[in-house]
Amino acid sequence: MRRAILTLGMTLFGVVPAAAQESATCRILCAPAFKAEPTITFTNLFGSPRILTDDGQVTHEPRETEFEVILSLVVPSRVSWLEFTVEAIVQPFERESTPELELESNFVWLPALRTRGWISSHVDIVDKFSAAGRPGDRRAYTHKLNVELDTSLRLFNRLPAERWLHGVELEGSLDYVATGLPRQDDVIDGRRYLDDASPWSFSFVLVLPVAPL
Repeated sequence: MRRAILTLGMTLFGVVPAAAQESATCRILCAPAFKAEPTITFTNLFGSPRILTDDGQVTHEPRETEFEVILSLVVPSRVSWLEFTVEAIVQPFERESTPELELESNFVWLPALRTRGWISSHVDIVDKFSAAGRPGDRRAYTHKLNVELDTSLRLFNRLPAERWLHGVELEGSLDYVATGLPRQDDVIDGRRYLDDASPWSFSFVLVLPVAPL
């Protein structure tokens, strides 16, 4: 666990010094922005799987509500419709939870300029590095392909740009995890999946800018 947390921290924060040395001219990658994002996620959004327990009972895997804290480093590129993001994700109130790391390519289809700064949206292709989810996995952590649709509303867009609140956003994120989840007939902790695990979840994210202000 300590090694995983250290790895996440080095990956996330190790980029900052190099980025700070960039010149004012944006050649390929531009100056990054660091954000803190308290998040509420609803799992099993669609297609909750049936589970056969070890006592012979068949139930549906329940929809769960998870509170997460995301530390996000957003790196714009010279191309206005392409950004890159590194995210470290923890569940601070869950003792048995494990941290996650996401490496994202963000494709902006609705730039904020089109909505006078109020709304923006992008599709993300994500390499999700999280706890192994299948019985045949040989490692504690595995890579998973994740696709996201993120849409943000800038809540205080009317304020001057130099005000901190101007950058605060409320984001809705629809997630589809394409690989690495339990499949039909997988047995995990004495429970047999009678259907594939649901790949769908939805999150409400409060985006708080940290740097640059």
